[in-house]
Amino acid sequence: MTTDDTDPQPEHGADDPSAGRSHVLRAAERWLRQAGLRLVGYLVAAYLLIRLLPALREALEDLERPSWGWLVAVFALEIVSEMGFVVSWQAVVDPEGRLVREGGPRVDVRVAWAQLGAGMFIPGGSLSSVGAGTWLLHRLGMPLKSIAERQFSLSFLNTAVDALVLIAFGLALAVGLLPGERNPLLTVLPAGVAAVAIVLALLAAARLRRLGSDARESGHPRFAAAVATVGMAVEDTRRLLTHRSGVRSVLGALAYLFCDVLVLFFAFPAIRAPHAPSFGVVVLAYIIGALGGSIPLPAAVGAVGGMVGMFILYGIHRDTAVAAVVLYQAVGLIVPLIGGGIAYLLLRRDFAGSAAAEPSR
Repeated sequence: MTTDDTDPQPEHGADDPSAGRSHVLRAAERWLRQAGLRLVGYLVAAYLLIRLLPALREALEDLERPSWGWLVAVFALEIVSEMGFVVSWQAVVDPEGRLVREGGPRVDVRVAWAQLGAGMFIPGGSLSSVGAGTWLLHRLGMPLKSIAERQFSLSFLNTAVDALVLIAFGLALAVGLLPGERNPLLTVLPAGVAAVAIVLALLAAARLRRLGSDARESGHPRFAAAVATVGMAVEDTRRLLTHRSGVRSVLGALAYLFCDVLVLFFAFPAIRAPHAPSFGVVVLAYIIGALGGSIPLPAAVGAVGGMVGMFILYGIHRDTAVAAVVLYQAVGLIVPLIGGGIAYLLLRRDFAGSAAAEPSR
């Protein structure tokens, strides 16, 4: 990973670290409150939608008689998934352990959980999480240029892992190595699109670096810095995936992905579904359908609709797909909310002195 310790420090709180920490606490508290409201909104919207549409009445019945043993399992898997993100975050965003040195033990873990919690209430998928994490780290005194590059690298790493897994599972289903759908339009085509996207990203990285250099020479330093940051982030992602030093971050990203997929996979027995899709089909429906989560729609409508639509294309009964995805999404909202809440309380304890010194507003 590239670093630049000469980057300018935050405009606010650079000379007074306690002020920056107080800003972080106030923002985290506000985000958690909004995250709780989003969770309530999602549950109410999902219930009313299923309740008011007679065609989805069976889905509601599935949700009303869950298997409690499987519910415990899916919550445990979601926690492991989020911890995978934290491991990857530590390796990519703060490899030097700067937060631990300056803020105390495990502050990096708590900030990572706070970033997860922030990402769940802002529409827009992972980009919202990147923005929230960047703001938190900037307030804690990390150079903005390094934060931006590393946050983009983390986001690109998770996207690249998704794409590589989509290619592997799409081809494995198509040739019969895994049980499930073999239709080339639903297996080979998504794998091919993912492969093309990876190639284009690598080509674009080199082009962006050249464009940044040209913009700097033509007197557009801000545009040059933004373009160069994205280009370097793509290059850093390539190094993480191909170099031995990136093993920890890649393993964290794989745990983040596959444990979350397992939450969706086991959501079917959790609702006592008579017919469940194979694991390979769940992987493809999860990755392709989750693209809808990048659309800034309220209550996770994009991700839910995308996954349900993919499951229907793969031959899963509509009511079963709706019930399983609604349960999966609820778990994915509850765990970051609780984890972010615990992280906030711990950060509040860590920064108690500086928060008390900050005048109330």
